Amino acid sequence: MNIIIYTVLILTILYFFLRFFASINSKKISKSVRILIFIGLIIFAVLFAIAGKFLLTLPLTIASLALLKLKGLSLFQLISLYRLIQTLRNSGRFSFNQSFDNNSSTLSINEAYKILNLDINKKPSKELVNKTYQKIQKKYILMYHQRLQDCQRLLTRLKK
Repeated sequence: MNIIIYTVLILTILYFFLRFFASINSKKISKSVRILIFIGLIIFAVLFAIAGKFLLTLPLTIASLALLKLKGLSLFQLISLYRLIQTLRNSGRFSFNQSFDNNSSTLSINEAYKILNLDINKKPSKELVNKTYQKIQKKYILMYHQRLQDCQRLLTRLKK
């Protein structure tokens, strides 16, 4: 019902505008159109001088968003993706081919050997260090899974 009311209203306004436009002298219309075109071009020139690159790429960006929507990305998801990339870039995890020190750990070699329960004086081989590391890693993964299962059991008990 609203569509019919809006259509009648728009057509009525259009009728009165065209009737008014037909009654105006053609010289006045020509002069007014020239002035409007001149003012419009000045406004466009100022806009493009201030934000030229952005305004020129805006129609293409909006048109490409429709194509991306077909692939499953919405404008909100694109903004979220941009924020994620900026966060990763600032944290140093996503460096865009910039070199950075990957070994920025504050852990000393002596502390690392203590964590692995190895004696630094015996000069353990790289293979031994890797095996010990894998054993500790498996131990913590098993502990994590055990705690996860305990939490799941607790949740099922609480649901009953």
